[in-house]
Amino acid sequence: MSVELFLFYLAATVSLVSTILALTRYNATHALIYLIISLLASAIIFYLVGAPFAAVLEVVIYAGAIMVLFVFVVMILNLGARGDDLEHQWLKPGMWLFPGLLCLILFLEMIYVLSGSSQNLAGTVVTPKEVGIKLYGPYVLAVEIASMLLLAGLIGAYHLGRRYLVDSRKES
Repeated sequence: MSVELFLFYLAATVSLVSTILALTRYNATHALIYLIISLLASAIIFYLVGAPFAAVLEVVIYAGAIMVLFVFVVMILNLGARGDDLEHQWLKPGMWLFPGLLCLILFLEMIYVLSGSSQNLAGTVVTPKEVGIKLYGPYVLAVEIASMLLLAGLIGAYHLGRRYLVDSRKES
């Protein structure tokens, strides 16, 4: 098995594990951390299959901008004193070991791939029209699936936040 194939499977495993952990966490902040790890692993997969532009978009748009938006939503919900107590319990150093290990695996993989890249990554000018043709040509299914996943996440966040606000008003 070649090194690139091994790295692909390693990134895919990290992505699957972190996605499962994101779906099974009760704490929204922990779920977001695992989701960010999953998105970073997906970016490495895109890079390994020869789509560096998609990898950059994955990091900048999804792992960057959208995850920051989700973190702000979690912060805006403001869980109060009870949430502060829970947060102190969840921020124990042991809680960061597994996410840190997954990030370390991805970081080492990225350093290895970028230091000895066999792909020709010479910079070329790409027009917005070419990007659109590529995205909505052969990759239209991937773009639509990503948009549906984002929509599902947005609806889920709305319902979770709404349920919490309704429950907190009943307690007051």
